[in-house]
Amino acid sequence: MVLTTTNSIEGFRILEYQGIVTGISYGSSFNHNGKKMAFKDMFSMKKYYEAYSLGLATIKEEAFQKLKENAKALGANAIVGIKVDVETVSSSTVLVVSVTGTAVNVATNQ
Repeated sequence: MVLTTTNSIEGFRILEYQGIVTGISYGSSFNHNGKKMAFKDMFSMKKYYEAYSLGLATIKEEAFQKLKENAKALGANAIVGIKVDVETVSSSTVLVVSVTGTAVNVATNQ
């Protein structure tokens, strides 16, 4: 499946618009592959940012997988105009990642 933030795909033409699709995922920013950050590591900025980055990447990947599943359910083979939104739940370490785009059917230009 082709994914892009642009409204068109070079070398392809959009045949049909299937609709808007989303993928939403949430989780702790300090939890990566079920492994939580140790309390003492929270005082090391390098380990703090590393754990935060890995946690965010995991949540974002899950949101993109859900986005693709929702597009496939509509019969699409590509998603254009993708936007990614990352929010924090106040007073917690929970991040919410929302990915939105337009599911389309495309064919190569030949």
